[in-house]
Amino acid sequence: MQEISQYLADTLRQLRTDRGWSLDRAATECGVSKAMLGQIERGESSPTVATLWKIASGFGTSLSSFIEPPPAEQRGVTLRSADTLRQRPAADAMLIAPLFPFDARYGFELFELTLLPGYERLSEPHSEGVVEHVIVVRGVMELLVRGVWQQLKEGEAVRFAADQPHGYRNAGTQPAVFHDLIYYPPQSR
Repeated sequence: MQEISQYLADTLRQLRTDRGWSLDRAATECGVSKAMLGQIERGESSPTVATLWKIASGFGTSLSSFIEPPPAEQRGVTLRSADTLRQRPAADAMLIAPLFPFDARYGFELFELTLLPGYERLSEPHSEGVVEHVIVVRGVMELLVRGVWQQLKEGEAVRFAADQPHGYRNAGTQPAVFHDLIYYPPQSR
């Protein structure tokens, strides 16, 4: 967890420096308090996934850019294992394995997400044109799209415009595991 916090802190600080933004400006752009951003940069706070999304959206970047650096490629091949990547990068009860962090060549990032029993997260709209593809790998989950919660079982998939409010929840007693491929159109990065 310490490595993740330090990577997040360094990435946030570097993005601010690259843009020449003060903490005040970053807070305004992200919709996250200046105090919270300062705590994250100092490694004193573990934000929720929702807060990480706000920060990523405010900077016009991907969520995965705050979790880990792009993976190494060997002769055009990238091999990843969810078991070795799975982590809890935020303060809430969601495990995240960034299978393929965002790469501008492809325009997407791919996560394996695990919702622990009782977990619910409501997500604010992402940037215009962002589309999510959710595929349930194990268990049962619910997805909020266009104001309606719909149940998804193992093997079921849905694609939706993520530039509107949406959410994920696990009302069951077993973890729900799904893959989430998030596509970013060129103008939203």
